[in-house]
Amino acid sequence: MKIFIAGATGRVGTLLTHDLLEDGHEIIAGARHPERVEENDRVTPVKFDLHESVEQMTEAIKGADVTYFTAGSGAKDILQVDAFGAVKLMQAAEKDGIKRFVMLSALFSLEPTKWRTVKGLDGLTDYNIAKFFADNYLIHDTDLDYTILQPTVMTDKPGTGKITVDEGKLGYNPAEDVARTLADILKYQNTSRKVIKMREGDTPIDDALSRV
Repeated sequence: MKIFIAGATGRVGTLLTHDLLEDGHEIIAGARHPERVEENDRVTPVKFDLHESVEQMTEAIKGADVTYFTAGSGAKDILQVDAFGAVKLMQAAEKDGIKRFVMLSALFSLEPTKWRTVKGLDGLTDYNIAKFFADNYLIHDTDLDYTILQPTVMTDKPGTGKITVDEGKLGYNPAEDVARTLADILKYQNTSRKVIKMREGDTPIDDALSRV
């Protein structure tokens, strides 16, 4: 398939690009600085800024079969990037007829009652609010075949290829495992229209996703 990645030069976006290439896909790599995209015959870098209009985004993602949102503002521009930027990309995907949309989110983004009760989340309230509105828009205001992946705290430790998928518990995820899980979501039709919570664990990623 041809796959568009928003945030292709970020930590997860870069790893995801490598994983999808390994799986035989072609990539449209959306980035504010497309010159930073690694050169590859199956990767097309495109200038992509989440401040742009829906019309500009629609043009950038044209020809894709799947859209991934892995971008983030690093808490510097939460409303325009993490919230409204994501919504505009969903709208662009619908305009282009791209049904499959995979969203990288955050654990408990859809459960506000946990933001102040789960230790470690109290400093992320604004970010979680942005994710709350973006994720809810994806579920309730689009007709996209979405998957929302909610990892817990990401680390740069080497990936293990094993995860836990359940009702959620704060923990850790190597970024490599988050990227691999995002890529493998495309292999399983049962992941469509699902919210998937994940953390490190003992179950191979393929086995975990096959059971969600």
